[in-house]
Amino acid sequence: MIALLLAPLLLPCAAPLLARRVLDRCPPVAALWILSVSALLLAAGTVAALGTLALTGLLDIPAFAALGELVHPLRTAPERLVLPLAALAAALLILATLALGHSVVRQAARLRTARSQAGRRPAAGDLCVVDSPHPDAYALPGRPHRIVVTTAMLRSLDAREREALFAHERAHNAGGHHYFLAAAELAAHCHPALRPVREDIRLAAERAADEAAATSVGDRGLTARAIARAALAAHTAHTSRSTVTPAATTGPVPLRVTALLRPAARAPRAASWIAVPLAVCALLSCGAAGTGALHVHQDVEVAQGETGP
Repeated sequence: MIALLLAPLLLPCAAPLLARRVLDRCPPVAALWILSVSALLLAAGTVAALGTLALTGLLDIPAFAALGELVHPLRTAPERLVLPLAALAAALLILATLALGHSVVRQAARLRTARSQAGRRPAAGDLCVVDSPHPDAYALPGRPHRIVVTTAMLRSLDAREREALFAHERAHNAGGHHYFLAAAELAAHCHPALRPVREDIRLAAERAADEAAATSVGDRGLTARAIARAALAAHTAHTSRSTVTPAATTGPVPLRVTALLRPAARAPRAASWIAVPLAVCALLSCGAAGTGALHVHQDVEVAQGETGP
């Protein structure tokens, strides 16, 4: 049982390497979905395994065993192994919960500030222009969706480049990319190995918006130039945007520009198989955590005298 519960804690360590291969070989939208769902499944397996380990240790303590109405000792590994693992699992769960709670509060405050700032300005459709000396532009989630751009950013681009930039930010809102970024943030707080995957998900979201913008304006070179100039203008500007707020100026811009300067190409069928190892890791993680939890549940029923040993 202990081995089953340790597997979901080790499998995410393979995710960064596998995620990078998916990002390199799959179309951006497909990569965004694959990486996000896999990260959430790996995070769920981690939390389930830690929770089960912590519960197993608690039920080895007489006071909690009485609270759980156990009339027989719980059949687990030796206490000298279970109790330290359970204490470590409980500590990790508490730390992850506190860190996630702090992040949620901070990001929510930043989103409220951004929406309040945008709400004080007249909007032209979904476009809101903020008077600021700092070049910036981003897609603001919520109802209604907004594209926020500063006057300094508008001055940094010509008319056609602005059109490409707006198309990029509209693609973020149309694709619901803030949901993917929120999922990446959640997963990263559940397991340290998923933090690099968070960056890959952010890059996939930007690449998806890049391609959508290039299709919208009909010029890949123009889109690449707009993103490069916007990023160059914004690179010295201090921003306190929420991490779930996508923006064209974030991520590895040279890599994105290089991809846009290449002709659009259909992904080969073999590219879909690149996602299989990552999907297998995610499913194995959830399966091992679920099986371990089921074993513990059965052991608890036996200890409660509800079934025969």
